[in-house]
Amino acid sequence: MAELSSPLKIGAFEIKNRLVMAPLTRSRSGEDRIPNDLMLEYYQQRAGAGLILTEATVISPKAVGYEDTPGLWSEEQASAWHPIVDAVHQKGAKIVVQLWHVGRISDPQLLGGDIPVAPSAIQPEGHVSLLRPKRPFVTPRALSIEEIHEIVAQYQHAAELAKVAGFDGVELHAANGYLIDQFLQSGTNQRSDEYGGSLENRARLLLQVVDAFIDVWGAGRVGVHIAPRGDSHDMSDANPLETFGYVMRQLSERHIAFVFSREYEAADSISLQLRQKFNGVWIANENLSAESAKRILAQGDADAVSFGKAAIANPDLYERLIHNAPLNSVNPDTLYAKGAEGYTDYPTSQESALEA
Repeated sequence: MAELSSPLKIGAFEIKNRLVMAPLTRSRSGEDRIPNDLMLEYYQQRAGAGLILTEATVISPKAVGYEDTPGLWSEEQASAWHPIVDAVHQKGAKIVVQLWHVGRISDPQLLGGDIPVAPSAIQPEGHVSLLRPKRPFVTPRALSIEEIHEIVAQYQHAAELAKVAGFDGVELHAANGYLIDQFLQSGTNQRSDEYGGSLENRARLLLQVVDAFIDVWGAGRVGVHIAPRGDSHDMSDANPLETFGYVMRQLSERHIAFVFSREYEAADSISLQLRQKFNGVWIANENLSAESAKRILAQGDADAVSFGKAAIANPDLYERLIHNAPLNSVNPDTLYAKGAEGYTDYPTSQESALEA
């Protein structure tokens, strides 16, 4: 029976406990998309977790979909990530960078006037996050095969820079309706070439990027982030269990380190079925409580558990969970603010007790 405090071997590295900090977009890197001292403090505060997955980190200037999110396409960015990684390591935690291309979930204002790209020219429902005045998503431009190959190369280059920065591994963001997810799911991929149509073709880009990561890092330091419910950014698939089940089998053949599944527990959840098809570490995430997280670990339904909003609002989340202490509530108004407020100023349990 696993407990939250149990260490865990994840592929080629081991973490001190089974708490994972989820990737969380916070938009604090500034317009230059270079990590900074404020981000260092934020991550260091939360290094009580065994593993930190960084906020989604874009692989090129044309991969962005939000203002002020960090990148990893230049040596300057890699150098700026390095002290953050060191600070987390000094606290005994591991840190893996999540690499990201948003695909159609962007806007020309963020891309120097360019139209966002996607597997197919299908306009997503909804509005562009955070940009004002509020505007709907535009219809994206379908990528050519040559451009797809260039994007795979960009992912590989970012993975190489992640080594320069000192990270413990890389995670592919293949969830939440961003580019990799758009290729994978049938509702957003209407291509008729080698990247569309059959399930094998729709999964091709995901697996090509994973293979590129393995070439750089070895399989034991590679993870993949999925959202099998398809509940973000107007996603849909004709048969999610078949689609994601195929991906799990392919990832198992490659012996990657972990899969992170963002899917809340419900009668229609498929994560437990997917886990049976995958031979690496399984990280459960979304709407977990202290009680449900401990139950999931005890039952063996996941190898590790991950929190998002609770990790934002509680820099000492691990200690609070272990001691069943009450949790701070997140302030939604400061999630994407520009400074320390709502970022590095949430009190620890000890600080709250002293104030009281």
